[in-house]
Amino acid sequence: MEEFNQSLFLLINAPAHPAAAVLVLARLFAQYLILLMPLTLLAGWLRGSEHTRKLMLEAAACALLALLMAQIIGMLWPHPRPFMIGLGHQLIPHVADPSFPSDHLTLMWSVGFSLLLHAQTRAAGALLTLLGLPVAWARIYLGVHFPLDMVGAALVAALSAWLCLHYAGWVVEPVFPWMAATYRRLFASLIRWGWVVE
Repeated sequence: MEEFNQSLFLLINAPAHPAAAVLVLARLFAQYLILLMPLTLLAGWLRGSEHTRKLMLEAAACALLALLMAQIIGMLWPHPRPFMIGLGHQLIPHVADPSFPSDHLTLMWSVGFSLLLHAQTRAAGALLTLLGLPVAWARIYLGVHFPLDMVGAALVAALSAWLCLHYAGWVVEPVFPWMAATYRRLFASLIRWGWVVE
């Protein structure tokens, strides 16, 4: 399996001197598309109904749970990144921490999968999930992840989304009133002006 992982990595990883346009695109995907995840949650909270806000809170809890699981996996099985074993070409800086599973993709897909499980947020979930594909490609292309790191991220994200679908209510229901009250105090002016929904 490791031989297959490395061989597939070398097929996707950038050459020593990639085309400038492809390199810029890959860096954009690898480093900035993940920002759509918190922006989606924020937009859903600011403009959504109470039910939508609870789904945003569930998706955020899903992301935290998925990241926790990813960190535990990384501690139990500290798989090196390609550049740590001198494989391929590394074209963005990255700390030499465990590669499996990809934290970037785990976060993005955990939110995407969580939103996909509810009809009201399915379109946003589908968008985040699809945008995870170029993120996965870019982080392999730029030499900081193996392909199986992305498979691991998908599995962790799917498990987290399933757990949160069934059990996040234990967290969402008690936390939501406090968050809603805090939001109303902090955004009182914007609510009065109609820029955001109460």
